[in-house]
Amino acid sequence: MIDTSYIGTSLPSFEVMVERGRLALFAKAIGQDDPLYSDLATARGAGHPDLPVPPTFLFCLEMDAPDPAALRKLLSIDIARVLHGEEHFRYHRQAHAGDRLRFEPVIADIHAKKGGALEFVVRDTRVTNQHGQAVADLRCVTVVRNPQGGDS
Repeated sequence: MIDTSYIGTSLPSFEVMVERGRLALFAKAIGQDDPLYSDLATARGAGHPDLPVPPTFLFCLEMDAPDPAALRKLLSIDIARVLHGEEHFRYHRQAHAGDRLRFEPVIADIHAKKGGALEFVVRDTRVTNQHGQAVADLRCVTVVRNPQGGDS
């Protein structure tokens, strides 16, 4: 069973520069054909200072953490037992190419269901821009399968 005393533990914070090329590639990868997300002139014509960050791209940027496996390592979770449960995004302001975003992840909850066969680790991440303004709050739920109901 995952040690619930880690609830409230902060993981290492980090900063990421939002790059225009990555935004355009992400838009293409998800089939977003609105030129707002890939053409600087269109974005500026719509009142943006640069290409806007598309919805869900912050999850990709969160993977730029110095150690994307830090949560699993801290909690001694075997990657072979991990499922991506869900993710939520609460946006406060638009981010754009050229912004430097700070990610501050915290273990918000750890709980079990089905007699310990499934454990859930909830990570909340606050994202702020280079001006200290809130950009978004992210929530990611990792599901850990325990084949013998918690007896691993």
